[in-house]
Amino acid sequence: MNLVDSSGWLEFFADGPNAADFSVPILNIKDVVVPTICLYEVFKVVLRERSENEALQTIALMRQGNVVDLSLELALKAAKVSTEYRIPMADSIVFATAQTFRATIWTQDEDFKSLPGVKFFPRRATPRS
Repeated sequence: MNLVDSSGWLEFFADGPNAADFSVPILNIKDVVVPTICLYEVFKVVLRERSENEALQTIALMRQGNVVDLSLELALKAAKVSTEYRIPMADSIVFATAQTFRATIWTQDEDFKSLPGVKFFPRRATPRS
């Protein structure tokens, strides 16, 4: 199983420099775990930068994966992870979800860089035309 964090989804949807890297798990969407916090973050950014229609289209694709709600057990595990690794709330929810489903996290978020079970892709500048 794989888990593409919000930075990966946004990179993919924007066709950014690392989009091809994130297309690897996304094109195999049935094996992707999608925490609801990622739905929130991606929807918010696309809504702010594009339109509600485009934001809804991104969520429609993400929902084809295995959407995971934030349960009591997952919330408590995330709190422990946040304390142990000193990572922010949303990242701890993503990390705890990945651990629960034995999923590899695909990301370009620096907060995940040194955590186990992570495929980290450094952000690259967008080439100028």
